[in-house]
Amino acid sequence: GDSTVYTVATGGTITTDGDYKVHTFTGTGTFEITTLGDDAVVDYLVVAGGGPGGFSYGGGGGGGGCKSVTSSSVTATTYTVTVGAGGAKPTGTGTYTKGEDSTFKSTTAKGGGQGKGIYSNTCIANASSGGGGTYFHSPAGCAGADGGYSGGAGTTAATGGDPSACGGGGGAGGDGGDQSSNTTGGAGGIGALSSITGSSTRYAGGGGGSTYGGTFGTGGAGGGGAGGRMPQGTHAVDGTENTGGAGGGGQNSADTASGGSGVVIVRYMFQASA
Repeated sequence: GDSTVYTVATGGTITTDGDYKVHTFTGTGTFEITTLGDDAVVDYLVVAGGGPGGFSYGGGGGGGGCKSVTSSSVTATTYTVTVGAGGAKPTGTGTYTKGEDSTFKSTTAKGGGQGKGIYSNTCIANASSGGGGTYFHSPAGCAGADGGYSGGAGTTAATGGDPSACGGGGGAGGDGGDQSSNTTGGAGGIGALSSITGSSTRYAGGGGGSTYGGTFGTGGAGGGGAGGRMPQGTHAVDGTENTGGAGGGGQNSADTASGGSGVVIVRYMFQASA
């Protein structure tokens, strides 16, 4: 018979993928190893909260940070799991928020940045992926940091607001798109790909840029929300919860979108198939 000792653990929502147990944390909790297996390792994915879309002529938010670690040494102890919330939608001029960080073991993924808007048009420091640019006032997208990608650019010329379009936010797997033809908002950057659950999934897509008199930017694969559109009145879409996806850019002050919360996923071998 097989005399190998396999890891036994508790915490989160537990599923099975072949010979692996997968623990998914959609909120802060604890991962407790009650029996340490002979291999004494886990694989894990840490995804931070996505950033919110910009406020008024808003660029898309930046996706949350996404850190993947394999064969990480563990002991028979209790580990704290921190899952970051998505960035709250901005409520006024000059308000800046970002997604909250997520942490497991020694790995911290940083939250995504807010998209720019005409009244809140500087970049947030220490965000993972950067938000998209607004129109005219501050069209450049924000740079990514700590492994994240940059936001796309908005309309540079002062066109009286009509038509104009804003940049998409960066994702964990690629830059946000630039606006095009002053009418189409930039698409959110694509999220990062992981198969830690057993199926190939993208996480932390960027938010789409908003538009005035044109076509809104689509959200990036991995939970990114689409941008808003005026005057047709299509509202910006929030990032999807527990993906780290970002919110789409808001076209006016009543139309802003929050980022989606992050997720932490841990897996380890619990048996060996015959």
